[in-house]
Amino acid sequence: MGKFIIHTDGGARGNPGPAAIGVVIEEAGGGLKKGYSEYIGETTNNEAEYQAAIFALKKLKQLIGKKAAGEAEVEFHVDSELLERQLNGHYKIMGRKLRELFLELWNLKIDFGDVVFKHLLREKNKEADKLVNAALDKELNKLL
Repeated sequence: MGKFIIHTDGGARGNPGPAAIGVVIEEAGGGLKKGYSEYIGETTNNEAEYQAAIFALKKLKQLIGKKAAGEAEVEFHVDSELLERQLNGHYKIMGRKLRELFLELWNLKIDFGDVVFKHLLREKNKEADKLVNAALDKELNKLL
């Protein structure tokens, strides 16, 4: 069974505002390491955080295949306390859009052996944060 560490971040400039996601997928013990960033349009910070995690699970499944995904251990490192607390059952999900994103993410989790979410400080999630800002800068510079 493979183990993967995934760092995700989502951010919006303004809340809501132009938003992007950043994802770093690493195989524990070395091997696979890939980074992704994508502009996702106008949304809130919290919705962008969820979209980053959704993107990450879809991408990991695509990278390793359905069978390997079913046996994989996935450890998310997120700097969004809200995302971590909601997915670990400590906070209620109030808004309709966040409930929809929660359900999508929850259903994607089922395709993997084990998925856990751990909160970490923003300083320890710099690589994913850098990807978010690069995607936002690239998109916003097109508008100038």
